[in-house]
Amino acid sequence: MNAEIADFIDHLSKERRLSEHTCLAYRTDLEQFETFCQERDRDLSEVDKADVRAFLGSLHTQGFSRTSIARKLSSLRTFLSYLCVDGRLPKNAALQVSPPKPEKRLPEHLDVDEVRRTMEAPDEKSFVGVRDRAILELFYSSGLRLRELAGLRHDRVDVAAGTVRVTGKGAKDRIVPVGRSAKAALDAYLLCRNRLQLDRTDGSLFVTRQGKPLSPSGVQSRVTKYLGEATGRKMGPHALRHSFATHLLDEGADLNAVKEMLGHASLSTTQIYTHVSVERLKEAYRQAHPRA
Repeated sequence: MNAEIADFIDHLSKERRLSEHTCLAYRTDLEQFETFCQERDRDLSEVDKADVRAFLGSLHTQGFSRTSIARKLSSLRTFLSYLCVDGRLPKNAALQVSPPKPEKRLPEHLDVDEVRRTMEAPDEKSFVGVRDRAILELFYSSGLRLRELAGLRHDRVDVAAGTVRVTGKGAKDRIVPVGRSAKAALDAYLLCRNRLQLDRTDGSLFVTRQGKPLSPSGVQSRVTKYLGEATGRKMGPHALRHSFATHLLDEGADLNAVKEMLGHASLSTTQIYTHVSVERLKEAYRQAHPRA
C-alpha cells in the first residue's frame, strides 16, 4: 500500500496543488489505515466495508474525536476513489460506510474584555513583546488561521492601506482588512525590527531575535501562553479567529462578508458563528427575563 499512498500524495501535491500541510494530513490518515490493514493481514484489494467500519471502530477506541474520525474516513474515500479511477481497484468500499455524526460543539471564543487583556499581555519593552503584540492583534483583527499568519511574507502586508494578502486552504489567496489597533501594532513591530537590522533575505514577516522565521508551533506556544494569562483557560490561536467572527456577527456584519474574510469555501461553515451569537442571546434572556 505504501507505493499507492506515495502516488496519491504526489497527485494531491502536483495535480490538485494542495498545501504541504494538507498532504501531510492525508499521508498520516492513510498510513494509519495501512498499519491497521497490516496488523490484520489484509491486502488493499481485499478491503471491504467491514474492514473500513472496523478501522473507524479502532480509532474510536484509541480516543479520536468524531470530527477526526470523519476526516480520516474522508481521506480514505478520496484515496480509494483515486485508485478506482486509476484502474487499480474495482470499487471504493469506504463509500459504503457513513461517517459518525458530528459533535455539536460551539467554537470557544473570548469576550471583549478578555480580548483586551490578551492584547495587553505581552511586555512591549522588548522586541519579543512588541512582535507578539502585533501577532495577537493581527489574529483578532483579520481572523487568520495559524499557518496563514505564520506563513505571511513581508511584502504581503500593506500597513498603509490596512490590508493583508493571505494564502489559505487550497492555495487560495484572499485580501482581508487590518484594523487600527493591528496597524499600530504592526507599525511598532516593523520599526523595532528595522532597528535591529535583522536579515530579511527570507522575507518572513514574523521572525525571532536572530532573524529566523517564527514557526507555526512557535506562534502557537506564544499565543496560548498569553491567552492563558488573560483568561485562565487553555486556548490556542483559533480562539482569536473564532472571536473575530463572533464579534463581527454580534455587531450585525453580513454573513457572506464574514465568510469571505475567513476564507471559508461554504457558507454553512460560517453559520456556526451565528449559533454562537444566538446562544449568547438566549443566555442573556435566561438571566434577565423574570419568566424565562
